[in-house]
Amino acid sequence: ASFPDFVNENEIGKATFIGELLPPVAPFDQKSGRETWTVAFAPDGSYFAWSQGHRIVRLVPWKKCLASFSVSKEDQPSSTGPRRFSRQNSEGSLLPGEPREHTIDCGDIVWGLAFGSSVPEKQSRCVNIEWHRFKFGQDQLLLATGLNNGRIKIWDVYTGKLLLNLMDHTDIVRDLTFAPDGSLMLVSASRDKTLRVWDLKDDGNMVKVLRGHQNWVYCSAFSPDSSVLCSVGAGKSVFLWNMDKYTLIRKMEGHHNDVVSCEFSPDGALLATASYDTRVIVWDPHTATVLLELGHLFPPPSPIFAGGANDRWVRSVAFCHDGRHIASVTDDRLVRFWSISEKSPQAVAPLTNGLCCAFSTDGSVLSAGSRDGSVHFWACPRSVASLQHLCRMTLRRVMPTQQVYTLPIPFSMQDYLAYKML
Repeated sequence: ASFPDFVNENEIGKATFIGELLPPVAPFDQKSGRETWTVAFAPDGSYFAWSQGHRIVRLVPWKKCLASFSVSKEDQPSSTGPRRFSRQNSEGSLLPGEPREHTIDCGDIVWGLAFGSSVPEKQSRCVNIEWHRFKFGQDQLLLATGLNNGRIKIWDVYTGKLLLNLMDHTDIVRDLTFAPDGSLMLVSASRDKTLRVWDLKDDGNMVKVLRGHQNWVYCSAFSPDSSVLCSVGAGKSVFLWNMDKYTLIRKMEGHHNDVVSCEFSPDGALLATASYDTRVIVWDPHTATVLLELGHLFPPPSPIFAGGANDRWVRSVAFCHDGRHIASVTDDRLVRFWSISEKSPQAVAPLTNGLCCAFSTDGSVLSAGSRDGSVHFWACPRSVASLQHLCRMTLRRVMPTQQVYTLPIPFSMQDYLAYKML
C-alpha cells in the first residue's frame, strides 16, 4: 500500500485481527455467486448475519461467535492464529432460551441484509391493527433479505422461518435498511432505480416508491431519529429524503464517481459516503457542506480521472457507534480505521477482495465481507472519548446545525458542536 509522502506508513497502527467466518468449501465455490455482499449485526447485539454466497445466509449468535475467537487464541499455538469458525448448526449443547444458529436458503443470490426489531417505540402507520402478523410486546427479531430476482424475504431470526415475501421491485434488491425507531418501516434500494418503503407491521404493505435516481441505487441509510433517509447509487449525487412526507430534501454534490455506501453518525450530525472516486466524504447533512475528505489515493485523482478503474475504489464505509471512528473497505486490499479528527488512517488491516463492512453494536469489532464468501473481524482502535465529545453527541442528537448557531455561546464552541473543527 502506498501512503502520502507526509504520512509515515510505519506510524500507522495495524488493526488487531480477531477471527474469521468461512463458508463451507464446495466444488462450485469457484463460480460467481459466492460473494458476501452484506454483513449485519442485530440492534441488540444478539446475532451476526452474513450472506455467504450461493443463496445462503448464516445467522450466528454473536456472543458465542466472539467467545470462540477469544478461546481459540488462548488455547491454540500462536502459529495457527485466530479461530476459523465455520461449523454448521450445533444445537446439541444449547440451553433452553439460548439463541440458535441458523442457515437460511433464500432461493436466490442475497445482496442486501437488515435486522429489524419490533420493539414498539413508535405506533404502526397501518389501520388494521387486528391484521398484524407479529405479536408485539414480545421479543421479536426479523431479518430482511434482498434478492437477485427483486424479491425481499422476511425471516424470524429466532426460528429461521419465512414470514413474508415482498414482491414489487423489477431488478436486484441491492440494499435494505430498517428505521431505527422500532416502527418496522423497511426501505429497499434496487437496481430498478427506485427505493421502496414497506410497513412490516401492516403485513409488508408497500407505503411509498421514492423516485429520483437516474440509475441503480446501491445503498440507503436512516438518520438515528428515522426522520431522514440518505440514498446513493450509480451517479455522483447523495440524496436526502424527508421520511415523514416522503419527499426529496436535497441532492448533495461533491463526489466525482458513483457513490456506493452511506451511513449516519450515531448522533445524526454527520453523514459518511463512500465513492469509486477513491474518497470517503463526511458531510453535515443539515447544511449540505463537506466537513472532511478521507482520501485513499495520493495525490487524489483529478475529477476527470476519478471515474477510471483503479485499485482504490472505496466499496463500503461504516460509522462506529462511538461517533469518532469510521472504517472503509477499498479495492487496494486494505481496511482502514479513521478518526474523524484526522485525515490519515489510525490503523490498517489487510483484506483481499473486500466488499462490505459493519461495526458491532457496541462498536468494539469491525466485520468485513469479501468475494469468497468469508467474513473477517478486527478489534476497533480503543480510546476513551472526551467528555466534550460525549456532550456534543448528546446535544446533536436533538439539535440540527442551524440551531447550534443560535445558541448564546462563544463561536468556537458553536463550531465544535457543529463538527467544524473535526
